[in-house]
This record gives sequence, structure tokens and C-alpha cells, in this order.
Amino acid sequence: MKLTDPTQTLAALIRCPSVTPEEGGALSTLGEMLGQLGFSNDRVTFSEEGTADVENLYSRLGSSGPHLMFAGHTDVVPVGDKEAWTQGPFSAEIVGGEMYGRGAVDMKGGIACFVSALARYIERRGAPEGSVSLLITGDEEGPSVNGTEKLLAYAKAKGEQWDAAVVGEPTNPEQMGDMIKIGRRGSLSGTLMVEGIQGHVAYPHLADNPLRGLIKLAGALLDPPLDAGNERFPPSNLEITSIDTGNAATNVIPARTTARFNIRFNDIWTAESLADELRSRLERAAGETGLRPGRGPVRYSVEFDARSSPSFLTRDNALIEALSGAVAEATGKTPALSTTGGTSDARFIKDYCPVVEFGLVGKTMHMVDERVALSDLESLTGIYELFIERWFERRASETEAR
Repeated sequence: MKLTDPTQTLAALIRCPSVTPEEGGALSTLGEMLGQLGFSNDRVTFSEEGTADVENLYSRLGSSGPHLMFAGHTDVVPVGDKEAWTQGPFSAEIVGGEMYGRGAVDMKGGIACFVSALARYIERRGAPEGSVSLLITGDEEGPSVNGTEKLLAYAKAKGEQWDAAVVGEPTNPEQMGDMIKIGRRGSLSGTLMVEGIQGHVAYPHLADNPLRGLIKLAGALLDPPLDAGNERFPPSNLEITSIDTGNAATNVIPARTTARFNIRFNDIWTAESLADELRSRLERAAGETGLRPGRGPVRYSVEFDARSSPSFLTRDNALIEALSGAVAEATGKTPALSTTGGTSDARFIKDYCPVVEFGLVGKTMHMVDERVALSDLESLTGIYELFIERWFERRASETEAR
């Protein structure tokens, strides 16, 4: 295998069926590639009751600072309907200038490009003056319990420290160079249960329909808007994702109903302050009986998931400018600096060092026939190589200036 060719490195990774939580040979394949480049590899498995064991990989080249981390995941989502794929989901077939396979863009493609960028850098200039590490999990597409969060703590306990990190998630919506993620919105999920009194729909005075109360409470969660956003973040947004009564009958008023919701929130809020705001809204709305004339306050309970994700914003200009400059030089485009989208493992990394995200075009991620243009693989590899060069040069200049 020619490690400087991202087409070859990606094909090798795609051919490993590493559907969460299975390692599928992906970490072994990646470890072999990095070993050829002089990296030392540390494979570690994490466990927690109620979840599957997950294998992870931490690899490092160099023993001094500055220290740049690349983070990502080799696990992939299930293929779905295998018969609907025009090419085998783990075959890495190339058709019409595109490589097909689960993980092609999310995110084995990003990992393959970074490996090839390192190989080109080392071939041209030798190892960087400092250290590069890869922190790779097999649990990003799953519950994210036995992956990056634990691997970071494990590495730190062994003395690892990082100056900056790049996560190779597919950040570009349309074309290479569109977008760098410099932060992420937080995520908070909750469950709202409303109690009623079951009865016959023809005799509503003998019952209390919990759906009437739910409508009132749901309206309070949704209106007024949580905020108007700010310079770096869009407005926080709450979506009700399910309503369930467990009632298949059309002539029965149900005894209770449950609604689930998720909020993607900006840095105006913390998970705690947001939960407090929503509790206050529910408490006020529970006493409003417009939909339930003659009834007392709505009887409800609300619970928020313990594993919320905080919002964060990276302000490390050296990191952002090194990556933005590399993107501009390689593509001729000025990338947008964004905080949109869902959560990623950057939410864990930001507690250890400044982190940004940049990878491939994400149009086909998680889809049947997930695929990546070979030209995009070459473009991303070039961007990563320029970024590595720019970042280490800037760190060296800062050290000399001191």
C-alpha cells in the first residue's frame, strides 16, 4: 500500500466492516499504517455495565512539544438495506470517479486523508519538529460511552498533553473548503409525562384527557423562542420528537401521555440554566386551564437526560488561522467559521485543548451508497498537509519570539 495515496488508505479502511461497536479490523489496519510512519500504537478497550466493550487506538509520533492531535472514529453506522446499495457497502469500489462504501465520508475518509497527508509531509520534510498523535475511537456512532471521553482521560493519566486538535468529521455542506467548525451547540434531551384519568370519549366529564394538558405544556416549551442567537451561534431550538399514549383505541381517553424533546442550544445557556428555564415554563403553563375548563393544574413530571452536551466555542486564533489559511491556499475559498450541526467528539476534546473540525463533504453520510469523490480525497489530503506545515511553523515562530 502506498500511504501517500488517500485512495489506497481509504479503500483499506472501508473494507473493514467496523459497524459500532465492532472493530472489524479497522483499528488494526490503521495501526499498521501508522506503524510504518514511525508511530507508537496503544490499543485499549473500555467497558461499562450495560454497554458493549469498545476498542480504541492512541498513536503518537515524537516525544516533544508542540503536540498536535488528530481525532476521529473508525466505527460506522449500519448499512441499512444492503440490496439497495449499487456497490458493496464494504467493497470500496470506484465508479465514475467516486469511491463507494460505508464510512467513505463519515469518517474513514478524513482519517485516510490525514494519514496520507502525514506520509507526504514525512516523505518531503521528515517528522515534524514536535509530536503528532491520532486519537481514534470505535464508539462515536454509538452511545459514546467507551470511546473518546475515556480515551482522553486514559491518555492524560499517562502524561499526554496536547496543544491543539483537529477532528476530521465531514464539515463541508456542498464543496471542499465551505466550512470549518469552530464550536458546537449543546444538546439537552428531556421527557415530559402528563397524567390524566382514563375514560370513555363519550363521557369526557368523567375523565381527564392528558393530551389536552400536553398541548398546553408543549406550547409553553415552544413559545416564546428561547433566544435570538448571537454573533457565533444561531438561535437555540427545541423540537418535540415523539408523543406516545400507548393507546390504540379511538373511543378511549388515555390515562397518561409522554412527549420527548431535544434542544440544541447556544452559549447563552448551560444545560442547567436551560433546564431551569423549561421547568419554570412548565410550572406556569400547568396552572392555565383554557384547554381543560373546570380542571385543576395539569399533573406532570419532567426529566432531563444526565448525559447532556455543552455548547462551546474555540477562540485559538493560531489554530483557526492555520487551518483557514491551508483551506484558502488549496481551494481558493475562504471557509465559513461555523457552529452549526449536531454534536461530535469535539465536545470532549475541548476540555483538554483547543479544537476545530474539518473534513470531507457530508452529503452522503449515513445514506445508502455513501461515497466520496476521489478529487475530494486529494483536496483534503493537500489541505491537511498544508495545515500540518503551517501549524508547526507558526508554533516554532511563537517559540522563537519568546
